Amino acid sequence: MDNHSYNFPSDCTPLTNCKSTRKPVGSTVVNMGNTGKNPPRDYLVWSLCNTLYVNFCCLGFMALIYSIKARDQKTQGNLQLAQECSDKAKWYNILAAGWNLLIPLLAIVLLVLLLVHLGSSQGSFDFLGEDGLQNFLKLFSW
Repeated sequence: MDNHSYNFPSDCTPLTNCKSTRKPVGSTVVNMGNTGKNPPRDYLVWSLCNTLYVNFCCLGFMALIYSIKARDQKTQGNLQLAQECSDKAKWYNILAAGWNLLIPLLAIVLLVLLLVHLGSSQGSFDFLGEDGLQNFLKLFSW
C-alpha cells in the first residue's frame, strides 16, 4: 500500500493523532478570571480627605492605611484580602466623616445655646459685680 492510494479522513493527517472522531463545531470559551465580579473599591480619595481634614483620633489615617493596603492587594490579585481591607477602610472613613461633621455641629449648637442663654433676662448673671465689666476692661486699656 503506497501513500497515494491511502485515503485519510478529512480531519486526520499523517502527523496528527486520529483516534477520536471529529468534534462538533462550537464556540470557544476563554476564562479571564473574575470578569463578572467588580474588584473592591479602595476609597483612597475619601481617606485622603478625612486624613487632611480634622482627623479626630487618627481615624482618617487608619482609613488611609487600609485604603493603600486594599489597592496593593487588588493589584497583586488577592481580591479576598483586598475586599477585607476595603471594608475596613470604608468603616474608618464613615467614622471619621461622622466625627468630622459632629464636632463642628456640636460647637455651633453650643455657641447658639450660649448666646441664647446669655441673651435671655433670666439667664444673665453678673459675674464681675456691679460695673465689673468696665473695671475688667480698664485692666487692658493703656
